[in-house]
Amino acid sequence: MADQANNPFQMAAGYYAYLPARLASSKLSYAVVKNSLYADPLVPYLPELIARGNVIYPVGDQAMSFISRKDSAEAIANVAVRPYLRDKGQIYLLTQEKNYNMVELSRIMTEVTGEKIGYQPVSLEEFANIYRAEGDGDELASMYKAAAMGLMDGVTDDFTRITGHTPQNMKDFLAENYNK
Repeated sequence: MADQANNPFQMAAGYYAYLPARLASSKLSYAVVKNSLYADPLVPYLPELIARGNVIYPVGDQAMSFISRKDSAEAIANVAVRPYLRDKGQIYLLTQEKNYNMVELSRIMTEVTGEKIGYQPVSLEEFANIYRAEGDGDELASMYKAAAMGLMDGVTDDFTRITGHTPQNMKDFLAENYNK
């Protein structure tokens, strides 16, 4: 997803932006399947968000797109076994049917958990400091910087075109996977 030339996400330049261009200049038959942000890490993050009372992602009023790993795997498997979906340089972006700004996301989380979760963003620096001890603070902060620039909000119908049905929406995904 993070393949824009101006994307500050640490993984963008060395991989996400590089690979599709490199494949296009090759003689290989290929398809690129890009995932939006995985919804799955939100589930184990919910207790922390409940304790904080807020989503703290430093993205301002920008939206982010998500897909579950299960939906992603289904789409990738379909591309792998259906020749008409691959080998011609196709590029797919797997997303749910809509993206979510953090106010919308926090409302869904409140509804699913029954606990009030608001949106109170921290600065990029503070976010990096909070998660630095876990080893990925700077990388995550760079991803949210990209989101704050509106670079992580793409929505497509690629999942539906590949699988023939819609992906699971955020509310249903969280409700199915969150255990109080």
